[in-house]
Amino acid sequence: MKKAIAIIVSVLFVFAITSVSFAAEKAAAPAPVEKKAAPAAEKAAPAKVEAKKAPAKVKQVSGEVTAVDAKAKTITVKGKKGDVVIAVDDKMIADVKAGDKVTAKYTEADGKNTAKSVKKAAAKTEKKAEKKAEPVKMEKKAEPAAKPAEKK
Repeated sequence: MKKAIAIIVSVLFVFAITSVSFAAEKAAAPAPVEKKAAPAAEKAAPAKVEAKKAPAKVKQVSGEVTAVDAKAKTITVKGKKGDVVIAVDDKMIADVKAGDKVTAKYTEADGKNTAKSVKKAAAKTEKKAEKKAEPVKMEKKAEPAAKPAEKK
């Protein structure tokens, strides 16, 4: 009986997931049809599309700065997924040099990554290294053992 119920529940789950995916595909498909139906309104359509754009997601990369280009105002960060070139402002580029460990938050727009913030991670690791280097000194001195009792 338990197996039958488990099978029924799993089949219903599969149908629920597939119906959601089909609904998502159908919602995306009518958009091109509307553009073809109104060719005269093509000039107004791009303005609507730009207005409907979702705000850019903020992405994050942590790693080592491999290159700093002051003229182009960009830095290259070597992260886990590869190198990322990020455009930064004057204030951010002044604080960063090649070899620094950083965490950069950025947005991607029109194929260009623009930095929201760039923070050095080296300062934190240096502090942790200092704490580890200085072990806690315990001021306990070993006391001599008690003298054995004398026999009379």
